[in-house]
Amino acid sequence: MSEVTTARAPGPRGRVPVSKAAATPARRRPRWKTWGPALLFLLPAIVGLLVFRLIPIGWAFALSFTNWRIFNDIEWVGLANYAHILTSPVSREVLGNTLRFTAMYVPGVMVVSVTLAVLLNNSLRSSAFFRGAFFLPYITATVAVTLAWRWIFSTRFGLLNHLLGQIDIDRIAWLADPAWALSAVAIVSVWKDAGFYMILLIAGLQTIDPGLYEAARVDGARAFRRFHAITLPLLSRSLFFVLILALVRSTQTFEITYALTNGGPNRASTTLAFYIYQNAFVHFEMGYASALAYVLCFVIGLITLLNFHLRRRWVHE
Repeated sequence: MSEVTTARAPGPRGRVPVSKAAATPARRRPRWKTWGPALLFLLPAIVGLLVFRLIPIGWAFALSFTNWRIFNDIEWVGLANYAHILTSPVSREVLGNTLRFTAMYVPGVMVVSVTLAVLLNNSLRSSAFFRGAFFLPYITATVAVTLAWRWIFSTRFGLLNHLLGQIDIDRIAWLADPAWALSAVAIVSVWKDAGFYMILLIAGLQTIDPGLYEAARVDGARAFRRFHAITLPLLSRSLFFVLILALVRSTQTFEITYALTNGGPNRASTTLAFYIYQNAFVHFEMGYASALAYVLCFVIGLITLLNFHLRRRWVHE
C-alpha cells in the first residue's frame, strides 16, 4: 500500500499556516529545578565550610579586638591586643624564634629534598625502596617520631652525642640548652618533611626531556654543569612550589615543638604557632590568641606575596 500525504493549502498570501502548538515555544524549566538537586548534594559541604571554616574565622577576627577569657565576660579593647604584640618582649622573642626556625628549616629542607630527588630520579629497582623509606617519616605519627628523637638527643645516653664523642666533641644538651633546643626542633622537622618535598621534586624532574642531558653530554658538559644549566632552570617551577609550602610550614610548626621540647627551655623553642596554643588553651586568653593568629596569617600572606613578586627573577617560564 502506498502512503498518502496531504499538504496544507497555502494562505491568501502564499504562506502555509502554522498550528498554534508549533508556534508556541517550549517552556523553560524553572531554575530551582535545574540547580536544586546540585545544591542539595552540595549542602553538606557548604554547611561544613560555614560551620567549621568561615564562621570561626570571622568569630576569631572579632575576638582579636576583645579581652576574653573562657570563664569571664567579653570585654572590648580595640587594638590593644595588637599593640601588646608589637611592644611585648615575649612576643618579640617568639617572633624572633619563628624567624630563626624559618632560616634553619627552609634552606635545610630544600637542600635535602633536592639532593634526594636528584639521586633517586632513576629507573633502578632500589630507587623505589629508598623513595618509600625517605617518605615514610612524613606519614609516621609525630609522637612516635619525637619519642625516637628524644632518645637520640639524650644528653647522657643519646646516639647523637655518642657519635660526637667518637670525634672528641663534648656532649651537647640538645633539649635542655637554650642555644640548641630550636636547632633540635629544626633538625627533626627537616628529617620528617624532606621526603614529602622529595616526591614533589621527583615529579618535576621526570617532566624534563632526557634528550637535553644527552645533548649536554655530547657537548662535554660535566654533571655539575648539567645540573646548573638544565636541571635547576627546568625544575624552578617545582622548586618555587616547594619553597612556598616550606615557608608556610615553617611558620606553623607545632606538633614537634609540643612533643619534643614543649616550647622550652625558657621559651627558647617557642614559635608563633606554639605561642598561640599556649595563650588559647593554657592561659585561656582567647582574645590575645586570636590577635596572634591573625598576625601569623598576615606574616604568611606577606611571605607568600613577596615570593610571588620575586618569582619572575628566578622561575623559568
